[in-house]
Amino acid sequence: MRKIIYIDPVGPDGACSEITKYLDCVKSKDTKLEFTCLEKGPKHLEYRYYSALILPDLLDLIKKLEEKEYDAAIIGCFYDPGLYEAKEILERMVVIAPAEASLHIAATLSYKFSILVGRRKWIPQMMENVIKYGFKDRLASFKCLDFAVDEFHKDEKVTLDRMIKKANEAIEYDGAEAIILGCTMNFGFYKELQKFIKVPVIDPTIAAVKYAEFLIDIRDLMGWYTSKKFAFETPYDLKMV
Repeated sequence: MRKIIYIDPVGPDGACSEITKYLDCVKSKDTKLEFTCLEKGPKHLEYRYYSALILPDLLDLIKKLEEKEYDAAIIGCFYDPGLYEAKEILERMVVIAPAEASLHIAATLSYKFSILVGRRKWIPQMMENVIKYGFKDRLASFKCLDFAVDEFHKDEKVTLDRMIKKANEAIEYDGAEAIILGCTMNFGFYKELQKFIKVPVIDPTIAAVKYAEFLIDIRDLMGWYTSKKFAFETPYDLKMV
């Protein structure tokens, strides 16, 4: 039985436990999926400042979850806050985040992909991750929906219509062969959007869960862990601070 926990890296007022109910339909039968959030924090991470504020608590939580023998933790934000830092401090537990998982899957299923984002504000930070993960040449475009994080589910028909319009633009004008939904709050839209645009639509919450399952399996079967040789070498003193 794989034991995975989905962390919404915000405070209780911004946490969305509905995501794990949605993910129960796609996880493997031998996966136990749990949900948690931070004890305190902002309602969303639309600003770098908010992301910086939550990092100490997030990393402390992730380390404690490894001690409780979880197989994987998912950092549930498309900015992937704290992902590389978490890889440094973990020894056995898998840690994954939605953007990293989605980009790898989209690049396997297509040559070029586009990312639908809520606001233009998000693009520079997301572009930094695209470059960091090595997918700059595979990105066709970002397409802006002009929605804040808390607006995607206010009127889902309006959201879907805008997604269809922007995704079609990405396909017809930018050469996208797959679409990534660039926010975890886009959960629930991929099936309908995929029906309309006829290319793979990557839901980042699903991508993170399935990628976590995959990484757990290859860890347990082949012993392929996160390398600790150079980039993700564990700090010699985790109690320094």
